Amino acid sequence: QVRLVESGGGLAQAGASLRLACVASGRTFNTYAMGWFRQAPEKEREFVAAINWSGSTVYYTDSVKGRFTISRENGEDAVYLQMNSLKPEDTAVYYCAAGNRGVVARPGFYDYWGQGTQVTVSS
Repeated sequence: QVRLVESGGGLAQAGASLRLACVASGRTFNTYAMGWFRQAPEKEREFVAAINWSGSTVYYTDSVKGRFTISRENGEDAVYLQMNSLKPEDTAVYYCAAGNRGVVARPGFYDYWGQGTQVTVSS
C-alpha cells in the first residue's frame, strides 16, 4: 500500500507560479512511476504529467508543455510539479498518483491516488 499526500496548491494570479509536492509513504517509492492529474468542476479527470521511476523519462499533456515541469526526489519519497505561467484554465484539483506500468496517461493504470490539492488561477 502507498499513501500519497499532496500539498502546495492555492490561489495564484495568471502568469504566476506554484509548486506542488506529493509525498509518499508505505511501499518502496522508487519502484513506481508517478503521475499528476487534474480535475476541473464538471469535467473528467485529465492527465497532466508523468515521470518514470528513475526520473529519466517524463511525459506531458500538450497544454502544459513548456510551462510545467515534473520531477522527483527518491531519497525524499517525493514528486513535484513546478507550474509556471499559470492560466485560468489550469484551475482544478490536482492529484498525484503512483503506478507500476511506466509513464502512461490513463488514470486506470495508476494504483494509488492522493486526496488532491486545489489550484485556483485568477485572471
